[in-house]
Amino acid sequence: MASIRSLFKDTAIYGISSIIGRFLNWCLVPMYTYLFTAGEYGVVTNIYAYVALAIVILTYGMETGFFRFANHERWSDPIQVYTTGLVSLGTTSALFAIAGCLLSPWLAGLLDCPEHPSFIWMMVLTVAIDAYTALPYAYLRFRKRPVRFATIRLTGIALNIGLNLFFILLCPKLWQSVPETIAWFYDPEFGIGYIFLANLISSAVSLLLLAPEICGVSYSFCGKLLREMLVYSYPILILGIAGIMNQTIDKILYPMLIPDHARALHELGIYGANYKIAIIMVVFTQAFRFAFEPFIFAQNKEEKGAERNASYARAMNWFVAFSLVIFLGVMFYLPVLRYFISPEYFSGLKVVPIVMMAELFSGVFFNLSLWYKLSDRTIWGTWFSFFGLAVTLIINIIFVPIFGYIACAWAAFLCYGTMMAASYFVGRRYYPIPYQLGKLALYTLSAALLWGASWLLTTGNIWIDFPTRFLLLSVFIGSVLLINKRTKVCA
Repeated sequence: MASIRSLFKDTAIYGISSIIGRFLNWCLVPMYTYLFTAGEYGVVTNIYAYVALAIVILTYGMETGFFRFANHERWSDPIQVYTTGLVSLGTTSALFAIAGCLLSPWLAGLLDCPEHPSFIWMMVLTVAIDAYTALPYAYLRFRKRPVRFATIRLTGIALNIGLNLFFILLCPKLWQSVPETIAWFYDPEFGIGYIFLANLISSAVSLLLLAPEICGVSYSFCGKLLREMLVYSYPILILGIAGIMNQTIDKILYPMLIPDHARALHELGIYGANYKIAIIMVVFTQAFRFAFEPFIFAQNKEEKGAERNASYARAMNWFVAFSLVIFLGVMFYLPVLRYFISPEYFSGLKVVPIVMMAELFSGVFFNLSLWYKLSDRTIWGTWFSFFGLAVTLIINIIFVPIFGYIACAWAAFLCYGTMMAASYFVGRRYYPIPYQLGKLALYTLSAALLWGASWLLTTGNIWIDFPTRFLLLSVFIGSVLLINKRTKVCA
């Protein structure tokens, strides 16, 4: 149990940076949706989908590779593992930055902003920096320094948000009253470009803050080690590409699947804004992932047999329980949360519960992934992700032209659901973990019944409905604690 407490302590600290950071970024969504048209926000959504894919490609599984080899019995020097990976990432990130900047005019045309190639080179530089700093952040996780990790993350996030507010809210007011004070750097026609500029500056500052982790170590490059890391990590790269495409391919394909391009960007902006409401589930999954990956490798090294596997099963129980608390909390209070976006975007609220459950499935799939990572069968993660990607592509290509962005949400739901099921059944053969399916089923059934009860008890009066829903949420939390204490239902 001590190991589980340690896992959730680290999850909480990592979660502070992720939750606060994502929440603050989430608070920018109303500003974007009220000040920019849905079409403009659609361009932002489309570009950031490509950015997410590029970062996965440029990190090529080195984070997981670092954790594996830093704990490997054949490589006793974690610093050598870290610096070898850092040299590799630095080289590829620099090459990407040079190529991307040179090709930015051409790429701008492809991404629906031909008159603004600066949008592209700013995001290219941001991607290069973020890909390179992924390993220093992983090094902080390896050294179990979640406070420094969170501090640097939050500093970069705070700067990004501050610059967004400065460029998008303050500068337009100054331009109207005293334009001469900002005319040397501000262009009111630059619009959404200031979102990308703020991101670039904050990433550059985060790089400077990570200087001790980059410059304060003794470099020892080993070509043989790098080759082994790449062999181990390349399935993780393919897995990562397929995984991030499962998250972003709908936002990349949408403008290609809707014949009316202006309508496509408008609807993509609505879908992207409502996707942000479901971000709380993504935040928890990401925070859990930061702590869980070092945890599983450390447990594999420090504990043996039944005790280790029981720890993994308990981690799954609590992950699902906390995820369902988040799901119910968002759905119960969606009548308030929806005002974080402009009423112009309310037509897309129907995707929120679907996307949140899809993200819960994604988190369970990540939790299940320990079996192929610990048994060095990472290729299975690739097969699962390609299977999910095939589901995503088929549903999007067939149904988006007919049903629009609601098909994107259902594609994500079915994609992660099938990946989760496939990983569980295959994992039972190669690395069986005694997951307590009975408890997980009871958690899920309780959440579903209480969500249904909230609909039946809705009166339309928030002074009655909200306290009732708070009571229902409390009942669910109590049910989880009771089930966890008394039920001995195992897989």
